[in-house]
Amino acid sequence: MKKYISEFIGTFSMIFCGTGAMTINEVTGGEVTHVGIAITWGLIVMAMIYAFGETSGAHFNPAVSIAFAYAKKFSWKEVPKYIIAQILGAFAASLILWFLFPASETLGATIPTVDVWRAFVLELLLTFFLMVVIINVSTGSKEIGVVAGIAVGAVVLLEAMFAGPITNASMNPARSIAPAIVSGNLQHLWMYITAPILGALLAVVSCKLVKDDNCCAEGSQC
Repeated sequence: MKKYISEFIGTFSMIFCGTGAMTINEVTGGEVTHVGIAITWGLIVMAMIYAFGETSGAHFNPAVSIAFAYAKKFSWKEVPKYIIAQILGAFAASLILWFLFPASETLGATIPTVDVWRAFVLELLLTFFLMVVIINVSTGSKEIGVVAGIAVGAVVLLEAMFAGPITNASMNPARSIAPAIVSGNLQHLWMYITAPILGALLAVVSCKLVKDDNCCAEGSQC
């Protein structure tokens, strides 16, 4: 149970802080700023990797768990349990934000500002870049160590910085599902579920083309 509790707490913390920054920015008329939101996402992801990487692998993202299983670095039997823990953590965070900030209309929900297919391609590419980094700095299916925390946190910050105004840079089905349902903003939710999963799977395929069967950090025990 330690792994699943870690995934719950890690995802909860990530969604609470990340979408919390977006929610507070909304209700305060922009006090946090777009840059502040991007930094918040990057820092909380980095912190949670350091906190739980050794215990659960610090996935916090159904697309990442599925991609690790596809890469044969993680058991398919564990995937549903991880996804349930991740989604429950995300819902707990969104429900608390809904209680704290009832004036918010979106609670940090991912709502594209371009047409759905352009948003789909962008989310697919964002998750592709993220998973390429994750699978190359992780040990097997675990994001652990200084390198993993900084690298993954940095790419999340980077992508939230430049793509946030277009798609809110989800890259994570759990991150999109919870605030969308709690706030009632369900438009295009299917895109935020399918695009990250496809992007993460493509990253595994690209890694196999480049590194044969060793799709993880050099010298790691995969």
